[in-house]
Amino acid sequence: MIDLLKKTMFTGIGILSLTKDKVEEIVKEFVEKGKLSEQEGKNLVEEMLERSEASKEELKKQTEAVVQSTLAKMDIASKADIQELRDELAEIKTKLSSKEL
Repeated sequence: MIDLLKKTMFTGIGILSLTKDKVEEIVKEFVEKGKLSEQEGKNLVEEMLERSEASKEELKKQTEAVVQSTLAKMDIASKADIQELRDELAEIKTKLSSKEL
């Protein structure tokens, strides 16, 4: 029964959209109807929240990888590239100002 409930929640609601309140609300309904025990409900809430967080982290990593790949293809200067140029420019300014003296 728990596996069927998990599958239904994962596919029907979408694991990324699960919030703690929503998970607790759904599980509470099943506990009240006698479909789950209190302990099973608590375990299910913890598992669902862990999976939701893991899915969010994985999506974040994938999104960052796609963004980085796209930026690399577009040949756009990174923050580090710009900082390197600023440092070089500051060094050149320092050398020029010391030669003027």
